[in-house]
Amino acid sequence: MSQEKARESRQTLAPGETRKSKPKVSLASVRHAFKTIIWPRRNLVFLGLFLVAMNRLAGLVLPGSTKYLLDDVVVNKDMEMLRLLLFVVGGALLVQSVTSFLLTRLLSVEAQHLISLLRSQMQQHVSRLPLSFFDNQKTGALVSRIMNDVEGVRNLVGTGLVQLVGGLLTAVVSIFLLIRINGQMTLYAFLPIVIFGFVSMKAFSYIRPIFRKRGAINAEVTGRLTETLNGIRVIKGFHAEPAEDEVFSDGVERVFDNVRSSLTATSLVTSLATLLMGLTSVIIMGIGGTLIIRGEMTVGDFVAFTLYLAFLITPIVQMSNIGTQMTEAFAGLDRMEEILSLDREGDDEDRVLEMGEVRGHLEFKDVSFAYEEGKEVLSHINFESLPGSVTALVGSSGSGKSTIAALAASFRNPSSGTILMDGKDLSKVRLESYRSQLGVVLQDEFLFEGTIRENLLFARHDATEEQLQHAVASAHVNEFTDRFDLGLDTVIGERGVKLSGGQRQRVSIARAILADPRILILDEATSSLDTESEALIQQSLGQLMHGRTTLVIAHRLSTIRKADQILVLESGQIVERGTHDELIAKEGRYYDLYTYQARI
Repeated sequence: MSQEKARESRQTLAPGETRKSKPKVSLASVRHAFKTIIWPRRNLVFLGLFLVAMNRLAGLVLPGSTKYLLDDVVVNKDMEMLRLLLFVVGGALLVQSVTSFLLTRLLSVEAQHLISLLRSQMQQHVSRLPLSFFDNQKTGALVSRIMNDVEGVRNLVGTGLVQLVGGLLTAVVSIFLLIRINGQMTLYAFLPIVIFGFVSMKAFSYIRPIFRKRGAINAEVTGRLTETLNGIRVIKGFHAEPAEDEVFSDGVERVFDNVRSSLTATSLVTSLATLLMGLTSVIIMGIGGTLIIRGEMTVGDFVAFTLYLAFLITPIVQMSNIGTQMTEAFAGLDRMEEILSLDREGDDEDRVLEMGEVRGHLEFKDVSFAYEEGKEVLSHINFESLPGSVTALVGSSGSGKSTIAALAASFRNPSSGTILMDGKDLSKVRLESYRSQLGVVLQDEFLFEGTIRENLLFARHDATEEQLQHAVASAHVNEFTDRFDLGLDTVIGERGVKLSGGQRQRVSIARAILADPRILILDEATSSLDTESEALIQQSLGQLMHGRTTLVIAHRLSTIRKADQILVLESGQIVERGTHDELIAKEGRYYDLYTYQARI
């Protein structure tokens, strides 16, 4: 479709943007994550929590055994108790090893599986969004949204979540054991930890928007890079490499600035943790040493207290790192939700009618359309296309031709008026029941990277070889594929770059012939063809259009002389209508366009 789309693009948000720049409430993201990600995998998560509990409790055996080793075994030279301690500690270490392996094996694999599912969910949702969404989106940015935003979510099911819970469990048990040894020392040790927890919460509330912004910047830079690589011929043709280098460098510099901000915040948290934990150790060393000298604490109690304190401090420091990962995960969830919350084309509750087999009776009744409120592109359009007829749309650029085609394809809905297909309002018809009988050949012929055969079968995967060869012959594709060593199995490169414009267009027409649609829309279907190829394709299009309701958009007016009706559009209105001969006889706008083209 044409430049008319650009008008709507100014109303569309870019990826990563929202109407309000304020981040979503964390509690809402937590609720959503719990409902859609964690709870459906509750059995696996509960198993992971059980394993991490076993792992952390087993890890507390070693520091607990040191008290008995120093105060009982060494003092009393009790070899039997020594053997028992060694057996218990060895068993605990074995439990730790096994549970650590199981945690990684179960949860890490499920986390990667979750990432795959979320990427598929994002791709399926994006592909079903209305065309208006894509008008102002960069392909690379959308790819980044689909592939990268879900990465951090692995921490919600992977080891991140259970390690967070495991850290809390270890901290609680360690505090209980520390209090049993010496409540006063535990109180002194706990004060710096409380300060650290308060600072960490403030830091994470600051870091989260940074992660959200990083996702948006990454998407923007990736989008620009994708555009640059796709347009490399234009860039080289205008010697624009230095300009593109500067644009990309500015983008990666913004990524760096964002990363620097997040690293500064996280390093501040880590450094503060080191400082506060170091002060805790100094305090405990002073108090513990004093109590030992006074005979109020045994050496075994002091060593056990120190080790338990390490088991309290270590998971808290780890939780600060895990907290950063969880913050990144929720930022990714926020950005995912921005996309998933958008309404898909088929989500309209009014679309309840099944199309059935299309006959092809198309009617526009007083149809108006505006990309922006108050700026109509089409105004009070009325026409009727009977089943099997050909309706041609002509007019200057921006007159509304492509918008009519988009409305007929149900890519967009009219602002007012009604579009009927076989008497059914297209705005109320289930899209899949209509689009499955629609064929489109666009001016910008799009071919996928792969072979010619794969591009043809894209329209109809179950086509027989006979049907395929018929389409190839009808569109005269074999006229050039027979010269290729691999024929239809020739790889044509990204967007068909190895084919000429005319060859790409013939492949597109063959694809439409193979699809065998009931409604056909041709948007400048012969614009890239030379005179000889155009003559061949006109013959093929005659076969393709036979018995099908067809809308033809053409600047080459010589190609539509046999149309059943020609609609001449200017400024969004039909100013003339009739057959070629009738319009020539009127000597109006169509006559002017036709005679002008004939002269050149």
